[in-house]
Amino acid sequence: MIARIFLDHPAKVDETFVEHMAFALKFSGLLFAAAGAALVHALIPCLFEKTASGIIAKLYARTHNRGQ
Repeated sequence: MIARIFLDHPAKVDETFVEHMAFALKFSGLLFAAAGAALVHALIPCLFEKTASGIIAKLYARTHNRGQ
């Protein structure tokens, strides 16, 4: 049961639990930054014009085909 909860998914992407946790924490931090940039852009359109979409594209490139 513990292995299924904590180890099976990281193993599918060839990572240990700690490696997967670090990747997911960095990923969530970048999503948070993208959301902040999008919020500022919504209020002041001349700021962060491509920041959020650039972060999202970078994250997609890192995760697309991961574990295949």
